[in-house]
Amino acid sequence: MKLSTLDRKRFRIKNKIKKVAKSERFRLCVSRSSKNISAQIIDDVNSKTLFSASSIEKDIKSLKMKNKTDLSKAVAELLAKKAQEKKITKVYFDRGVYKYHGRVKIFAETLRKNGMEF
Repeated sequence: MKLSTLDRKRFRIKNKIKKVAKSERFRLCVSRSSKNISAQIIDDVNSKTLFSASSIEKDIKSLKMKNKTDLSKAVAELLAKKAQEKKITKVYFDRGVYKYHGRVKIFAETLRKNGMEF
């Protein structure tokens, strides 16, 4: 079976992260659509999602932001706050198929400002 270009990119990036992954770090997976952005922190050793943040949640929808970059910043701040509560500071950034550009870059920079390391 032949894989599509997006599937090959996703597979390649995820495998690179898993090769260097250690048990003390978790994986931060980002996904975005044309209107929304979401992220989750995943424990690959136990194959469980620890927590997630999305622009669809009530907390962020109530802010009624029109700009998608501001929406990315708000989701990143929410995720960083949840991570600090669980005392998670070091993660691997899994950007998936998306280039490190635009909303994904703003999302990552906001996480760094709020104390996450990757």
